[in-house]
Amino acid sequence: MTSDTTHTTFGAHSTAADVLAGIDLTGRTALVTGGYSGLGLATTRALGAAGARVVVPARRPDDARRTLTGVAGVEVDHLDLGDLASVRAFAERFLRDHQVLDILIAGAGVMACPETRVGPGWEAQFAINHLGHYALTNLLWPALTAAGTARVVSVASGRNPAWHIRWDDVHFERGYDKWEAYTQSKLANILFARHLDLLGEPHGVRAFSVNPGWILTPLQRHLAVEEMVAAGWIDADGTPAPGLFKTAEQGAATQVWAATSPDLNTNGGAYCVDCRTVDGESTDSSAAARLWTLSAHLTGLDLVHRA
Repeated sequence: MTSDTTHTTFGAHSTAADVLAGIDLTGRTALVTGGYSGLGLATTRALGAAGARVVVPARRPDDARRTLTGVAGVEVDHLDLGDLASVRAFAERFLRDHQVLDILIAGAGVMACPETRVGPGWEAQFAINHLGHYALTNLLWPALTAAGTARVVSVASGRNPAWHIRWDDVHFERGYDKWEAYTQSKLANILFARHLDLLGEPHGVRAFSVNPGWILTPLQRHLAVEEMVAAGWIDADGTPAPGLFKTAEQGAATQVWAATSPDLNTNGGAYCVDCRTVDGESTDSSAAARLWTLSAHLTGLDLVHRA
């Protein structure tokens, strides 16, 4: 059970452009992982249209540059979230060229992929969706704190009380289940934002997690058509179920709202849906702290905690 805790004129059908109407981001720097595809692309376009300088780190930078041709104020660089050396190298380049980071939207991700190992044998969904973003945030901490009023937005998913972190086997070395691994990584996104906000508030950094809703994007690339038909997402001809999916622009609205809304200055750590914050049991503080400790151990990074 969740309850709305925010008064806002925006909702499920609002777009990122609606949210940013009247907001001037000129002089602000934003970073959007996954910012050249699906929700991320809609987010990049909206932030750029509002005047922000948007950095888009990409595993395939040439593809990103082609996709973002004509989008003003965009800078593309290489980043592989599943490779800590790549994350470190990107962060070094970013800090060399940018003193301040006002907005970090952690949106890149993978869903329900076949069992894949990255880095030192990490399960790919936990590594890319969570650990890579954890490391990136830590390494960019000097630029976030320099902003004075920075926002970090962790793009999660819908949440369920049954979701859990597999504390004794987070990398699924004892039997892989693609959906359990995915939901673990999305719960990690929520818990990460909760604890990051606790640590970041004294430094002017607020963090949020968001559920963008149901959107058909390249995120579903690992799912067979038959699986999506069986789930009721599409019919046999590939037509989406009526009323189920948002557009990418509508899906991007909540993360853009969480990144920019002045109404959230005192609501850090919240989980956001349809441009509202909601209460729920999935933001357990002890689990959030435990995940932070685990992530620090796995990555060897805890710069935020030491700030």
